[in-house]
Amino acid sequence: MTMSPSSAHGRFGHAPHGSPIDTDGPRIPLYAPEFAADPHGAYRAMREQYGSLVPVELAPGVTATLVVGYYTAVRIFNDPEHFPADPRTWQQSIPSDCPVLPLMQWRPNARRNDGAAHARYRQANAAGLDKVDRYSLHDTVAQLAVPLINSFCADGSADLVRQYAFPLAFAVLNALLGCPTEIAQRAATGMAAIFEGVDAERGNKMLMDALAELILLRRTEPGDDVTTRMLGHPAELTDAEMAHQIGTLYGAGIEPEQNLIVNTLRLILTDERFGGSVLGGSLSTRDALDEVLFNDPPMANFCFSFPKQPILIDDVWLPAHQPVVISVSACNNDPAIRTGQVAGNRAHLAFGGGPHVCPASSLAYLIAQDAIDQLLDALPEIRLAVPPDELTWRPGPFHRALTALPVVFPASPPLRVD
Repeated sequence: MTMSPSSAHGRFGHAPHGSPIDTDGPRIPLYAPEFAADPHGAYRAMREQYGSLVPVELAPGVTATLVVGYYTAVRIFNDPEHFPADPRTWQQSIPSDCPVLPLMQWRPNARRNDGAAHARYRQANAAGLDKVDRYSLHDTVAQLAVPLINSFCADGSADLVRQYAFPLAFAVLNALLGCPTEIAQRAATGMAAIFEGVDAERGNKMLMDALAELILLRRTEPGDDVTTRMLGHPAELTDAEMAHQIGTLYGAGIEPEQNLIVNTLRLILTDERFGGSVLGGSLSTRDALDEVLFNDPPMANFCFSFPKQPILIDDVWLPAHQPVVISVSACNNDPAIRTGQVAGNRAHLAFGGGPHVCPASSLAYLIAQDAIDQLLDALPEIRLAVPPDELTWRPGPFHRALTALPVVFPASPPLRVD
């Protein structure tokens, strides 16, 4: 559903003079299917009606302020003193079965802490990630991608979400973490429930139980992997702290990576600027990734902060201890900074900003690029199986994710597995 600026006034109500949280008018439900169907139309309408700060609902009854202005987002990212990441005061009033609580609640990890605690957790994370060998990772992606491609190449058709992007992102992350498949499957099931907001409380327990097993395994049987390196870091994280660091990596390494691969493949297969040129070589897969990270980043609305006291920003008072959510998708498309061409431009906010910027962005790029190149090299005549406007998006306040990406191609013999 496209919402024009003219229709937004009637739907969203008058822009408040106080806080978006305190507005008496309707809030925009980010969990609604209508929002998932046309978020960019919604963002334009929000900006026209409210400016940079918008009253929204993340789930029924869970109010927040959505930031849709690029410069406002950059200011917030770089001011953790006034916009801390710690949600503990906020979550005291949130019911335990709230579908977005597991994704937003406080945890002893880098994402939900500031200051010394944040530095300690982030240093341990960085130590585990920084020593990932990029050349070995390239080989790992290839070794895991080829069997997946071989599983459907003779069929002449596939769903690239279910049969390629998800299992590949899942397998690559497990290899990096040194996680056996059986433990990883339970962790992934739990994380999926958290992202979907369906039975999220049970999913959270399933995830943490699986990660506890992984940590025990790597304490007794160290390996050359991210988990083992984090366990050996001078920060001396406890098992509980380790579980939350690994949980963060699962959250960042499966759903967002899957969506980045799929959204970029969708662009390549539907936009002739890329469809002809990526396969022909004049524009790179990296250029397509940059465009997706600007226009359809895999986690569209995801960076949370919780002001410690009421604060005036952009002539609006934000209340204390209420979530402020950066819409990286809306901010990337803010007319104040968009100049049209985005190939080669890395000024997007898809990996966050400030002290909480994603420490694994280069790995995410490499994995997605290799995953896409492996597929296009193996099946160069691949094309969508349905018209582009028949593709559907999964509802949810945070992600930008297709339900499926069906493709067809000439049936091909299996690739050789080195």
